[in-house]
Amino acid sequence: MQARYLLTIAAAALLIGGTAVRAAPQTINVVDVGGALALLQDAIESYKTAHPDAVSRFTFTKAPAPELPAKLKAMQAANRADIDLVLGGLDIMSAGIEQNLWTHMLPEHADTFPNLMGNYLAPAAKMQELAKGQAIAVVFMTSGPLVEYNPDKVKQAPTTTDALLAWCKANPNRLIYARPANSGPGRTFLMGLPYLLGDKDPKDPINGWDKTWAYLKELNSCIEYYPTGTGIVMKELGEGSRDMTVTVTGWDINPRALGIVPKSYKVAAFDNLTWVNDTQYLMVPKGLAADKVAVVLDLMAYLLQPQQQALTYDKGYFYPGPAVKDVPLSMAPAESQDVIKEYGRPEYAEWTAKFPHVQPLEAKAMVEAFHKWDQEIGAQKTK
Repeated sequence: MQARYLLTIAAAALLIGGTAVRAAPQTINVVDVGGALALLQDAIESYKTAHPDAVSRFTFTKAPAPELPAKLKAMQAANRADIDLVLGGLDIMSAGIEQNLWTHMLPEHADTFPNLMGNYLAPAAKMQELAKGQAIAVVFMTSGPLVEYNPDKVKQAPTTTDALLAWCKANPNRLIYARPANSGPGRTFLMGLPYLLGDKDPKDPINGWDKTWAYLKELNSCIEYYPTGTGIVMKELGEGSRDMTVTVTGWDINPRALGIVPKSYKVAAFDNLTWVNDTQYLMVPKGLAADKVAVVLDLMAYLLQPQQQALTYDKGYFYPGPAVKDVPLSMAPAESQDVIKEYGRPEYAEWTAKFPHVQPLEAKAMVEAFHKWDQEIGAQKTK
């Protein structure tokens, strides 16, 4: 991708749909729903340094995925635009698509993102297709589901769904995972089970997941409760109050790098794993003024540049991180390179090549899956 983000923002006008719009430096309010701020904040801040005449400052806040749609709807109904950019995963993107909350990016603003699909890594391009033109994929993770465990407590890691269920029943309350609607590992496990169990239609959670829902209900019998976020899961795992969880690559590497989970903890792949990949997206709520839209679009294009993408290796939080081609680990900051070398796992490259990859559920199906899990599995145990 060429440096198309270098628009003439320094000039007195911005072009939106062919109309010149006067713009003073903007305050851009960013809300992080899925944790991507850890990967993107330095790159976002560097945009202000490069374009002080476009942005006066950024504000950053965080919000739980299930709560943000209602807030956005209320703001839009009141004709207020207090949020300019949302960073989030498939959960918030899907909910926003269902509720018609997002500004359409493509094809309306395709000129801002020249050769977008061609610049993505092949699996990231597949993830962009899920956005239906209403979001832009910015970071990519070869996800899971994987099993993470304390090797001092678990002598034989389960590598089949039957073995996982048997271990859970033999060790009640020692397995934990978070509510899928607000957890990357939780939703990856939910979406990966139909492939592991050989369900009728892995893309249809209502009519095609009979084995999955039966399995989750049985697994529920030996799980004490479901936290509302993955951070709580990792805290309990690291403290030793739980011995096992389902995870994804980034949530394995990063908590160990941060010391939340001991470095010695292990991961196992299911024998018949199908990778359900994950992505974090950039979304623009409806209702922004044209001058703000211009700056936010330019920022989004900037974040897809290789130099900014290299920062997304971070500390392994969303492994590997970059969504675009030709961004090797050698481009990342030295600290990121050191973390990946120390806390990454050689088997990830082997498993990535060995097992098939699929996209997550489309927006409507994902919302349906979350709703059914909330009603039938987590209703009495989520806290």
